[in-house]
Amino acid sequence: MSSALEGKNVLIVDDDPDILSTIEKVLDDLGAIVATAVDGNAAVAAAQTGQPDLIVLDAMLPKKSGFLVLEKLKRGHKRGESPLVIMITGNDGKRHQQWAESLGVDGYITKPFRMERLIGAMEKVLVP
Repeated sequence: MSSALEGKNVLIVDDDPDILSTIEKVLDDLGAIVATAVDGNAAVAAAQTGQPDLIVLDAMLPKKSGFLVLEKLKRGHKRGESPLVIMITGNDGKRHQQWAESLGVDGYITKPFRMERLIGAMEKVLVP
């Protein structure tokens, strides 16, 4: 079965090693080319040098928050334009979601989530 993620470069950014490895394994099984970062500064560097098709970005990161990373990467880009970013967060408050949306996030998912939900959101932004 083919996936919209097959052959796509995906950057996963999360400081939780369990979440990072789980998402990485699932995406690898779907044929994605996966890179990872564990803090905000590494995320910006990886996104700028690796030119990922899609970034899965945790909101709360060491060194630079996911919101600051999102702001830097999306500056001058609209929603739906590269880089595509799906933010994942343990904070279920609407204020954070509205902030992410104002910065141009392409998808927003609260933790905990089912992997099918993340994959569906990723496919939706890759193939609108």
